[in-house]
Amino acid sequence: MSPQTDTQYLLRRRPPQEKLVDVGFRNLAVVLASMVAIVLLSILVVVFWGGLESMGRYGWTFLVTSNWNPVDDEYGAGAAIYGTLVTSLLSLLIAVPLGVGTAIFITENIIPRNIRNVIGLMVELLAAIPSVVLGLWAIFVMEPFIRPLLELLYTLFSWLPFFSSPPMGPGTLPAVLILVVMILPIITAIARDSLNQVPMKLRQAAYGVGTTRWGAIMNVMLPAAVSGIVGGVMLALGRAMGETMAVTMIIGNSNNFSFSLLAPGNTIASMLANQFGEADGSQVSSLMYAAFVLIIMTLAVNIFAQWIVKRLSLKY
Repeated sequence: MSPQTDTQYLLRRRPPQEKLVDVGFRNLAVVLASMVAIVLLSILVVVFWGGLESMGRYGWTFLVTSNWNPVDDEYGAGAAIYGTLVTSLLSLLIAVPLGVGTAIFITENIIPRNIRNVIGLMVELLAAIPSVVLGLWAIFVMEPFIRPLLELLYTLFSWLPFFSSPPMGPGTLPAVLILVVMILPIITAIARDSLNQVPMKLRQAAYGVGTTRWGAIMNVMLPAAVSGIVGGVMLALGRAMGETMAVTMIIGNSNNFSFSLLAPGNTIASMLANQFGEADGSQVSSLMYAAFVLIIMTLAVNIFAQWIVKRLSLKY
């Protein structure tokens, strides 16, 4: 009798009480999973319905224009969409090497285990700091500290569109840096867990054929853990796109479109936080339209992440 047949035989011979518990657990799991899907769909429907008026009035031009004028009843979220994409992608560009490098440093036997545990705990505690506290820190500590560097960038590279405006305080680049601080613990924690789950036999086999520590990390550890690391990176990207309070406090909240990273900017989340409380009429519908765009962008990121993780899992 094969092992599969043995398993099926044992399942049939279980007492009726155990079968009843299994059926109840399965039904409960289905109900809870369905509730998650229902909540997600209800949010999509409510936001879509709220923005239907602006969708019919502005159409696709809402996504590429930046004129946000409640007095004349003219709205466009182009600057906010651009700010959301720029701040999220640039923060990811900085945070990924820092987070993965920190995870490698924590998991490898480079320093004593007690020190590595303390560093890992500090990184995890960084994720527990409220975003409003990080926003205050960015305003009163980080921005004055990096202002000389921003002025130097403007002095040396003002001929480039990305540094073409003088730093005035809050701006897009400070928002990028505060997002790096916020998403760094996510990338580090997930990358560390992914590296810890790599079987020790793989590392020992790499050392057995004569590779170095760096060779084992680059050719064995990272390829084996790449699916989990990519999933953590995409999760961090979704967090960066939806971050509200810290970005609202440091980005400047300007709807004027500018390629310069030193100029004040805006994101969809910060625009919603600033204007939704006092909005009425068509402005509410336009904000709902912008919120629907943000939801679609976030869902697209998660679907893309699932596709990448699946492909990498099959590859490795």
